[in-house]
Amino acid sequence: MYPVVHFEMPAVNNKRAKKFYETAFGWKMTQTGEEYGGYLLAETSPMDKKGMHKNKGAINGGFFKKGPYGKIPHLVIAVDDLKKHIALVKKAGGKVTKKPMDIPGIGLFVMIKDSEGNGIGMLQPSMK
Repeated sequence: MYPVVHFEMPAVNNKRAKKFYETAFGWKMTQTGEEYGGYLLAETSPMDKKGMHKNKGAINGGFFKKGPYGKIPHLVIAVDDLKKHIALVKKAGGKVTKKPMDIPGIGLFVMIKDSEGNGIGMLQPSMK
């Protein structure tokens, strides 16, 4: 099985979203720079020195700029071979909606739609 490893939600105002999730849920929110598209990272549970969750099964997430290419939340599923899983997605009735991209220090990422039209991210994590 391939696990859900990340969630993403759209935000219109990152400062407002940051304040809300820090206040309401105690999440650690980190604003990235323009090199990452102004992405707002959300740490939802304590991490150890190796960057692993202390609470098994927890996932982190982030907020992207709400716009024409992103209006609804989606999940990110980790896979071991992005190219292989793109072929499996197509065979299963899904489709690739954007070109695969390399996220430095994170891995190879692509957006797909499942057979029901839901947006899903697939990530082949980089080996650290």
